[in-house]
Amino acid sequence: MLDEVRRQFELAWALTELHLDALAEDDFLWEPAPLCWTVRRDAAGRWRPDFADVEPDPVPVPTIAWLTWHIDYWWSAALAALQGGPLPAPTEVSWPGDGAAAVARIRGLAEQWRKLLAELTIDRMSEPAPFPWSPADGRTVTDTALWVTVELTKNAAEIGQLRLLRAARS
Repeated sequence: MLDEVRRQFELAWALTELHLDALAEDDFLWEPAPLCWTVRRDAAGRWRPDFADVEPDPVPVPTIAWLTWHIDYWWSAALAALQGGPLPAPTEVSWPGDGAAAVARIRGLAEQWRKLLAELTIDRMSEPAPFPWSPADGRTVTDTALWVTVELTKNAAEIGQLRLLRAARS
């Protein structure tokens, strides 16, 4: 089962790289709709995401910058959870300020994830995992590992779709 989990991650990562490689700096902050979530500089100069604990209705369309922040946040939290560290709050993870740095962060997270996957054992895969769900849900490390692959695939597809829409409008 471990080899299958690792292979599925690599498949999702290949899709992600396809889209990350094609991004231009101007793609990141392009706002595709009037109702949009993006990242904005705060008074201290840090880039903060638009965020709500309860998703609004209608859901805002994200920018690519917001999506790269989102990947950074949830992947950092998943790694922390599986390594026994404290989970970062969404407000604790800021966007790095430009597309190249955001992509570098995501690639760094992928390397950390590969290392974690390489060290996993069958016994560890059945242990409880507290992220992205409640510990009361009874989910395991396997559930988290599979969720990371699905979430990465979804976010990569969203980035690709936004990039294509922007290119089609040019």
